[in-house]
Amino acid sequence: MKIELNAYTEQKLREERGEAPGCFKLFYDTQDCGCNGVLVIQIVSEPLPTDIQASEAQLPFVVDRQQRPLFDETMRIEADPTYPSFKVTSDASLFSTNVRVQDLRG
Repeated sequence: MKIELNAYTEQKLREERGEAPGCFKLFYDTQDCGCNGVLVIQIVSEPLPTDIQASEAQLPFVVDRQQRPLFDETMRIEADPTYPSFKVTSDASLFSTNVRVQDLRG
């Protein structure tokens, strides 16, 4: 799986992560949402044993092994310049236009 970021998106994600170590995780959060899941970009201290590495271009990204089939081979993440959210797309799909970052580092 490959994740593509433009320069502005990379900058916004680096700002979200800050100076503390961590990697990004593309994740469908199904806890307490009463639906099929809400797509989020999590910041985690380190990948879980069940996570697999997405191709690392500018920033480290992982995805849960069980959720990998939900995504396309190439995913694009774009920061919204007017709102604190991200758009996640692929050549075939628009996954969401209001993806938030969730910092899970404790």
